[in-house]
Amino acid sequence: MSSASESRPRSGGRPRPGKPLVSGDCLRNVPNGGEFAIAIDAIITPLAEEEAHRRNIRFTRKSGVPAHVPAATTSAPSTGDARGRELAALIDHTILAPDATAAQVDKICAEAIEHHFASVCVHGSWIPRVAEILHGSGVPPCAVIGFPHGNATTEAKVHEARRAAADGAKEVDMVIHIGALKGGDDDYVKRDVAEVTQACHQGGAILKAILETTMLSNEEIERASRLCQEAGADFIKTSTGFGGGGAKVEHVALMRRTVGPKMDIKASGGIRDRKTAEAMLAAGATRLGCSSSVAIVTG
Repeated sequence: MSSASESRPRSGGRPRPGKPLVSGDCLRNVPNGGEFAIAIDAIITPLAEEEAHRRNIRFTRKSGVPAHVPAATTSAPSTGDARGRELAALIDHTILAPDATAAQVDKICAEAIEHHFASVCVHGSWIPRVAEILHGSGVPPCAVIGFPHGNATTEAKVHEARRAAADGAKEVDMVIHIGALKGGDDDYVKRDVAEVTQACHQGGAILKAILETTMLSNEEIERASRLCQEAGADFIKTSTGFGGGGAKVEHVALMRRTVGPKMDIKASGGIRDRKTAEAMLAAGATRLGCSSSVAIVTG
């Protein structure tokens, strides 16, 4: 049996048009010294190559073998119309369900590469996998932290942010401490956001601060927006989608009036069609968080 290093083609870590990807996680149940059948045109990610070499696993290319990860592409987006392509560049393609599986996360990544979405937004535990699949595609991984309630300690959020950045996240979405805001402890809210922002920037990531606007009064939305801006956050974001509601046009407009024209705003939660997406952008959003992204850009 030839060694894995002799038999495996080098992928260079960059997905090619229409090729299925084989990630390191695919080798989890393959015995050391064994063989792993892959599709003839499959691309092997760098981490999969390293794992195979370390454990002396040999890849064998066979016709009729299903892709282990959905096909990905770095070619032109497949979105059908010009506006759909413009919208795709503004959408964080999102999967945050607590019961999401590896196969579902892989599918979201493949869709993000195909349509050139702004990012793939997942829980922190998925970031190494997502970073591996997206490597070289131009689509950055995005991690949520302090999610979905925001009442973890600042130290815990900072640790999450640093770990996410170290694992490959280029964007971090963090929930502010909602209870502290509603209780009038503005100093805590600002300090919390500032420390996590600093950790993100040191790790090469940007921070989006989630306000959970459906739980807030207009005065609280204004105050939270100002505090996050003063703390140095790169974005303010409406919602987690898990707080009893999602983005509202009037809340986005209020956030825009509060922070002015220069700060980015992400509308997220309940955006399931193009009409709603366009309304959020018209109100002042510069980014959208969606799980129905493909329907929006192709609809």
